[in-house]
Amino acid sequence: MRKKGIKRFLRQNGPGYLMLAPFYSLFFIFVMIPVIYAIVLSMTNYNMMESPSFTFFSNFKLLIMDDDEFLIAFKNTMVFACISGPISFLMSFLMAWIINQVKLRNAYSLAFYAPSITSGIAMSTVWLYFFSSDSYGLINNVLLKFGFIDSPILWNQDSATILPVVIFISVWMGMGTGFLTFLAGFQSLDPSLYEAASIDGIRNEFQKLVYITWPTMKPQLLFGAITAIVSSFGVFDIAVAFAGLPSPNYSAHTLVTHLYDYAFIRFEMGYASAVAVVLFVVTFFLGRIVTKIFSSKD
Repeated sequence: MRKKGIKRFLRQNGPGYLMLAPFYSLFFIFVMIPVIYAIVLSMTNYNMMESPSFTFFSNFKLLIMDDDEFLIAFKNTMVFACISGPISFLMSFLMAWIINQVKLRNAYSLAFYAPSITSGIAMSTVWLYFFSSDSYGLINNVLLKFGFIDSPILWNQDSATILPVVIFISVWMGMGTGFLTFLAGFQSLDPSLYEAASIDGIRNEFQKLVYITWPTMKPQLLFGAITAIVSSFGVFDIAVAFAGLPSPNYSAHTLVTHLYDYAFIRFEMGYASAVAVVLFVVTFFLGRIVTKIFSSKD
């Protein structure tokens, strides 16, 4: 009887598991194994020249107790994520909602999505022309010409201006993926929902957005929120291209920058893995919180 039950289960579910096997194999090889290896490596002293030696939690103790650069990087990353993540998410949703209702939708969508598929280094180079710290920079030139300032603002040299500019550039570049997801969600909505809502007393577009669109698009909202979290905590190339490595007074020093410094400049892979584990834990818990907020379950 037991063998018959197994055969029946394999006959009914075997093709489905067979179709899932390639995905789970690749997921295990390229995601699970690297994560597990990084966690193990974070508890070692490994410089790529000698065999790893276990130090257990000393790397994490050093991060929290003695590494001032890590604390600055953690603070900068949290400030960056708390500002750029929500702004990018809301702006992507708002622009998708607006563009979905206008003519020439495809042309506007391409123009809005194009920055997100452009290299961060390339776009930072373009923005360096706008935020150049001399009088030839576009913004400084305009401000000097109209008498708003007496001397050029040191956009990428002053620690007070570096992080806000990096946030601005990242928000401008990071809205494309979420925007495309939200636009697809708007186009897949059933028009009969809006007709029924009109009969029930909903009149203007804002009420439709709050009571119909937002609850119906929870899967797209969840994907956009996760994407915003990952991109905001993974900022690196824009900050380095704009402010250098290290940036003045570590004002644009982020967790990924700190990780890159120890992994590929100092070659302290154990310590860099500890930074990666901290970054993974923070993004994982934030992802769980966002999943609960945008869960489609009642």
